[in-house]
Amino acid sequence: MTRTLVTGSAGRLGRSVVVSLAQAGHEVIGVDAVPGTPAEAAVTLPADLTNLGEAYDVMARFRPDAVIHLAAIATPFSRTDGVTFRTNTQLAFNVCQAASSTGVGKVVVASSPTVIGYGSPGGWAPSYLPIDEEHPVAPWNAYNLSKLVAEQTMAAFARGGSKTRFAAVRPCFVVAPEDWAGAPTQSGHTIVERLDRPDIAGVSLFNYLDARDASDLIAVLLERLPDLPNGEVFFAGAADALAREPLAEVLPAVMPSTAAAAANLTGTSPAFTSAKAGRMLGWTPKRSWHTELETG
Repeated sequence: MTRTLVTGSAGRLGRSVVVSLAQAGHEVIGVDAVPGTPAEAAVTLPADLTNLGEAYDVMARFRPDAVIHLAAIATPFSRTDGVTFRTNTQLAFNVCQAASSTGVGKVVVASSPTVIGYGSPGGWAPSYLPIDEEHPVAPWNAYNLSKLVAEQTMAAFARGGSKTRFAAVRPCFVVAPEDWAGAPTQSGHTIVERLDRPDIAGVSLFNYLDARDASDLIAVLLERLPDLPNGEVFFAGAADALAREPLAEVLPAVMPSTAAAAANLTGTSPAFTSAKAGRMLGWTPKRSWHTELETG
C-alpha cells in the first residue's frame, strides 16, 4: 500500500483525487486548513503549509511515499494579489522543501493553463493552436505568475540533486462531479451557462477537465514518475472543447486575436492538447460534457 499525502484535500480537485487514490488502494492522508476532505481519507489533518515548520511536521509525522500538492488560492482575483502570490509560492516551496528533505519519493505539483497568458488586458494571441507544453508562457497576474513560480520551484528541486522525483500538471478548468448536475463551477457559473454564453468560457479558451479524469492522470503519473525525466510538466484537458460550436468558429468571435491559429482546429478539438500525457503516460481523458452533463 502506498501512503499518499494530498494537500488541498477539501478542494474541488482534491476531493476527487482523495476518492480516486483511495479506491486504487492508496492510504490517503488529507491535509487542508478547511473541512471537506472525503471520508475515504485514512487521516485528515488541518495544517497551515505556508508555515515551513508545519510542512516539515506533516512530512515527518506521516512519512508519505508520495505527495500530491494541490493546496492553493485556486482562482485569480479571489484574494488580493499580494496574498495570492505569497500564499501559492510559499506553499509550493515549503511542500517541495519538506518533502525532499524528509525523503519523500514522489511529488506532483498542480500548476495551471493560465501560465500561457490568455486574457491579458494588454492583448494576447497564441503562437499556435492547439497549445502544448512547448508554447511560450506569459503570466500577467498574481495567480498565474504564482503558478509559474510553483512550476519553476518544482523544477529547481528536480535539478538540485534531490532523490525525490518531481512533476507538475496543468489541469484545465476543473469540473467537479456535482457541477454536471447544476452546481456552480469555480467561476460561479453553471456548466449550462458556460455553454450558452460563449463569452464566459471563451476567456479561458473553452478549456475544461472532469475532476475524475484529472485524478486518473495523477494516479497514472505517480506510477510512471520513476521512469520519467525529473521535472516534467503535463497539460491535462478534456478531448473536446466546452463549446456548442467548433472552436474554429466560436473562438475568434470571442477572442479575435486567435483567428489565424484557430483555423487549425477542426471539429470539436480543444485549444489545449494533452498529447504529451498520452504519449508518455498512456493517459487519455474519458469524460466529456456531452456524456456527463445532466440536462433533465
